[in-house]
Amino acid sequence: MRYDFTTYLDRRGRDSIAADFIPLPGVKPREGVEPIPMWVADMSFPIAPAVLEAIQKRLNFPSMGYFPTSEAYFQAIIDWQRRRHGVEALEREAIGYENGVLGGVSAAIQAFSAPGEKILLHAPTYVGFTHVLDGLGRKAEHSLLQMDENGIWRMDFEDMDRRLRENGIRLAIFCSPHNPTGRVWERWEIERAMEIFAANDCLVISDEIWSDLIMPGYRHIPTQSVSEDARQRTLAFYAPSKTFSLAGLIGSYHIVYNARLRDRLRRQSALSHYNNPNILSTYALIGAYNEGEAWADELCAVVDGNHARACAFFLDECPGVKLMRPQGSYMLFLDCGDWCDAHGVDFAALLRRGVEAGVIWQNGEDFFWPRSIRLNLALPRHKLDEALERLKNEAFI
Repeated sequence: MRYDFTTYLDRRGRDSIAADFIPLPGVKPREGVEPIPMWVADMSFPIAPAVLEAIQKRLNFPSMGYFPTSEAYFQAIIDWQRRRHGVEALEREAIGYENGVLGGVSAAIQAFSAPGEKILLHAPTYVGFTHVLDGLGRKAEHSLLQMDENGIWRMDFEDMDRRLRENGIRLAIFCSPHNPTGRVWERWEIERAMEIFAANDCLVISDEIWSDLIMPGYRHIPTQSVSEDARQRTLAFYAPSKTFSLAGLIGSYHIVYNARLRDRLRRQSALSHYNNPNILSTYALIGAYNEGEAWADELCAVVDGNHARACAFFLDECPGVKLMRPQGSYMLFLDCGDWCDAHGVDFAALLRRGVEAGVIWQNGEDFFWPRSIRLNLALPRHKLDEALERLKNEAFI
């Protein structure tokens, strides 16, 4: 292995929400038990060397004044999208900076809907979308994903169409790859979804922040690439933050080909007068996209191995837990309802057991799926093994 994915970063006291915060109020690990953060979506691996080198090189020049966004920044995005996802003819004018993907989603919602309107999303639903919609006074209309006979999460196209028509919905949030399930949509699925959106005159916000964390054997298909109509009705959002663990630096971007949509989005984003790049985040993106691809590929292989290990554990040791081995992202989504019923265990008690054992996991009910858990697997294998052993002995008993 060329890069370091075995060193475990103990981030306690190091400016880390993941390590210093427990998302289950009133519960904490037993005395003397070291917490293993496996909830919020950032990694416990060291950052890619190319990113640190790019930041350090910039820090060697002792000035941090106002600055224009460089051509190198836009070219890095154009080259990355071409190499990674086969995106051709992407030009600078289609790319725009956003402080964060959720900030961009928020701006798009404000630009293309009004308070009280319904927005279509799939459930399980990323909790960040829920917070944004609630804060903006919009209403979520959830179309439930379904597990097929092979345990693969699928969209219910008939349900999507019905909800759009019956509620007069004109804006949808599409998550690709899907968070929290880890589903990487196939081209035909995206094509069908976009046909339904087009038939209902519905604009699409496509959150593609996980697009670079795709497991071997799968491929991310950019939503805008499936048809000319999709290209014109979709506002897509990306960031290097998940792939390269850069959330604390801030820095995302949108790709919008339709000039009318782009102008409205940018006007809304600019209203705060604070949606501007951080100089170090721009250099981090350039370093990541220009020199970090081999690191990202190795990361995906490591995470895929962790997926295999964790999924085998839950299927073998915790019969009744339903899951799909993630096709993208480093998050694992567990449906624990049947296990709880079979063992007579209250779901809240299961959540407490895990945290008390020092496995800091996330309540999946926040994602609008009953008795579920989201688990972050972006950590060295020896810490994953330790966490699974704790769950076996103290939680799933």
